[in-house]
Amino acid sequence: MAFVTTEDGTEIYFKDWGPKDAQPIVFHHGWPLSSDDWDAQLLYFHARGFRVVASDRRGHGRSTDIGTGHDMDHYASDVSAVVEHLDLTNAIHIGHSTGGGQVARYVAKYGEPQGRVAKAVLVAAVPPLMVQTDANPEGTPMSVFDGFREALAANRAEFFQAVASGPFYGFNRDGATVSEPVIANWWRQGMTGSALAHYEGIKAFSETDQTDDLKAISVPVLVTQGDDDQVVPYKDAALKQVELLSNATLKIYEGYPHGMLTTHADVLNPDLLAFIQQ
Repeated sequence: MAFVTTEDGTEIYFKDWGPKDAQPIVFHHGWPLSSDDWDAQLLYFHARGFRVVASDRRGHGRSTDIGTGHDMDHYASDVSAVVEHLDLTNAIHIGHSTGGGQVARYVAKYGEPQGRVAKAVLVAAVPPLMVQTDANPEGTPMSVFDGFREALAANRAEFFQAVASGPFYGFNRDGATVSEPVIANWWRQGMTGSALAHYEGIKAFSETDQTDDLKAISVPVLVTQGDDDQVVPYKDAALKQVELLSNATLKIYEGYPHGMLTTHADVLNPDLLAFIQQ
């Protein structure tokens, strides 16, 4: 397996498939998952000649179970360590959910200043700010995230099962086609990671104000989300992202859930490819 070691000694696991001289696409996974959540996209783009790269966030998947640094700054710094190690340029960065926040912070702080990024994609992403505040009254109440922490601390395995079998993929909707293997794969990825990283990651994805990150990005960005996202409400996410980004394209999918990259990969993958090839 391939790893890069960061300045604080964290070993970040990454996948790197495809021709080294091909345009790279870098994938950033959601909470509490791993790079395995991008299987459908990694295989799709690899088959079309791209170099595909995906890493496991610190404390997630196969990366080091470290007790510190579970915040958006470290997430972005860790991505930069992988990108610089592989010397990726002209890259497309695609982030889902928490990974979308990671993309925004990385592109604003490292990728654009270093001239390494061509485009970005935010899929059901958490920026600009999830939690409800006086300045963000449309946000999700803190009590919801406190409930996440309480449920995770009490019984992480049970909590993850409930998320995967319910709101994440919309399997709790009437008439939904439920996939037990998809639920099991989500649970497997979550339980592979660190309970501490997942617990502290809730604060990272919900309380990090990324308004300035979005304003700082000038490369073309595709913003996309389902309007039946029960995890990250699209009106407080995608619709606000396009207002803050200077060069954004918005695509909302009617009835699609938070985990639409898995449930609707047959639609999402060609749409991502079309944006990349524009």
